[in-house]
Amino acid sequence: MDGGNRTTVTEFILLGFPGSPSLQLTLFVTFLTVYLLSLMGNTLITFIVLTDSTLQTPMYIFPREPVLLRDLGTPTGHPCLSVTISVHGCITQYYFFFSMGATECILLAVMAYDRYVAICNPLRYSLLMNAQICLKFSGGSWIGGFVAPLLPTLLISQLNFCGPQKINHFFCDSDPIFKLSCSDTFLVEALGYTCSSVVILSSFLLTVSSYGNIVATVVRLSSRDARKKTFSTCASHLTVVTIYYGTIIFAYVRPPAKYNFTIGKVISVFYCVVTPLVNPLIYTLRNKEVKKAFRKCLVQNTFLFTKMTKKF
Repeated sequence: MDGGNRTTVTEFILLGFPGSPSLQLTLFVTFLTVYLLSLMGNTLITFIVLTDSTLQTPMYIFPREPVLLRDLGTPTGHPCLSVTISVHGCITQYYFFFSMGATECILLAVMAYDRYVAICNPLRYSLLMNAQICLKFSGGSWIGGFVAPLLPTLLISQLNFCGPQKINHFFCDSDPIFKLSCSDTFLVEALGYTCSSVVILSSFLLTVSSYGNIVATVVRLSSRDARKKTFSTCASHLTVVTIYYGTIIFAYVRPPAKYNFTIGKVISVFYCVVTPLVNPLIYTLRNKEVKKAFRKCLVQNTFLFTKMTKKF
């Protein structure tokens, strides 16, 4: 096709979940309710960790950052029903969605390393995971996460889009963007999938390696109660890791030709909606210290509320 006859597209239409008005209203209310519940749960966890001195350790501080990422990232990729977005806005959304996802991958690997040091090298824990080192780990995770998708995003911004304008998704994912481009996308696709695979698989392997060493250490413990107690300290993080990596590996570590838009949307809903909702439940219901801190916080606030009410 002659390049002079092409019309440059300046905006896309995110189809989201098309359907009847009643179905769209139901989906809107459902997604909004789930988002508000996950936001409340994540905010509550952050408040408890910040206000309870017994939780001021890397084991509880590091999970606050994926919680923050969920609060920031969920609106970025939250299911919409149908919306128009500019090409530059779509590419910006792509960048922030994947940069926060990459940051969370790295942070989960850091959290696994923290548990490895605590269980396998307890005498050196205060030396290897002091405040300064934790700050470096945290800063490195954010920097690495936001640098990883930078080059693919710059290459995507150089692509030409000549129509059609409709993206069969609820946010600007990589494959739908590539499908709409009238430029040669081989290089940017190869680079994008390489970057995502390297970040996901490297952080996943580091996490698995940490837990492999943890399991090897725990099974050597003579006391059954000691083994049970040690495993319980890792249960919440391990559950989150299983859900998170199971979803994103299925979604993003696979050949481009295998992409199915319907399945992609279903997996993305699970990643963007369900996972942020269950994470607060996992971190609280499976952790005795957090539950204890929550009860303490509830009693204190109830006492203060009662005292203030009596004054008035």
